Amino acid sequence: MHSDRPAVTVLGLGSMGSALAAVLLERGHETTVWNRSAHRARSLVDRGARLAATPEEAIAASPLTIACVLDYEVLHAVLAPVAGSLAGKVLVNLTSGTPEQAHESAAWARSHAADYLDGAIMTTPPGVGNPEMMFLYSGSDAVFEAHRPTLASLGDPLYLGTDPGLASLYDAALLGLMWSTMTGWLHGTALVGAEKTPATAFTPVAIRWLTAVAGFLTTYAPQVDAGHYPGDDATVDVQIAAIDHLIHAAAARGIDNALPELLKSAMERTKAAGHGSDSYASVIEVLTNPADDK
Repeated sequence: MHSDRPAVTVLGLGSMGSALAAVLLERGHETTVWNRSAHRARSLVDRGARLAATPEEAIAASPLTIACVLDYEVLHAVLAPVAGSLAGKVLVNLTSGTPEQAHESAAWARSHAADYLDGAIMTTPPGVGNPEMMFLYSGSDAVFEAHRPTLASLGDPLYLGTDPGLASLYDAALLGLMWSTMTGWLHGTALVGAEKTPATAFTPVAIRWLTAVAGFLTTYAPQVDAGHYPGDDATVDVQIAAIDHLIHAAAARGIDNALPELLKSAMERTKAAGHGSDSYASVIEVLTNPADDK
C-alpha cells in the first residue's frame, strides 16, 4: 500500500459498500472491511482488504470509517454497541436517509467524541471511482478538508456546508429532479412511440433539448432568489396553452396523462395566484406556499 494513503475502514458490504471498498483498495489505501455476513468480503479480501471480525475491530483499524449500510436503523444497530470505540475517530456516513436522521447521527457522534461527516452518493455502484460522479458532503468543514484526498478517490467530493443535513436534503431534491425528468422522458417516448418512433430515435433529440432546458434553469434561478419573475421569454399563460396540446395528443393516442395533468394543475394554480403573465419560475410560489392558493 502507498504510505501516503491513509488507512480506511468500510462498514457494510452491500453493492455500494463493496464498490467503495474496491475503489479504495485500487487507489492504494489500506482498507479494513466489516459486514454482518462475512462471506460478502471474500472477493475484497482476495484483493488485499483486511476483514475485521467485529465493528469495534474495524473502527480501531483506521482513523477514518466510512459507513454505508441499508438504513439508519441498521447503522445504529451496528454502531451503538461499539460507540466507545469511535472516540477520536472520523465517521463518514454514506447511508441514505433524511436530513433529520443526519442531524441526529451528527449529535450522536459528537456525544461519543467522534468527528462526523454526512454524505450522499449521486451514482450507482459502477460509477464509484469515476471523477465525474458527485459525492455530496455536509458537516464539519475541517473534517472534510482533512480527508478530501481520500474522499476524492470515490468521486468528485462536493462540500455543501456545515449543516449535516444538507447532503441528504440535496440528495432528495436531486432524486426528485431525476424521477421527474425520467418520467417526462418516458411520457414523451410513449407519445412518439405511438407513431412507431423508437426510443433510440427520440432520445438524442430529447437529450439535446435538455441542454436548452438547463439554460432555462440558469435563467430562472436568480428570478426565484429575487422573488421576481419577468415573463419576457414565455409566460405561464402561454405554457398552459401549450400543455393542452400535449394532453390532447397523448389522450388521442391512449397515453396516460397523469403527469401533464399534474403539471397543468400547478400552472393553473399559479395563474390563479396572479402570475399568469410571469415566467414559469413563478410556479415556485404555489410549491412553497401550497395553502395560499387553495
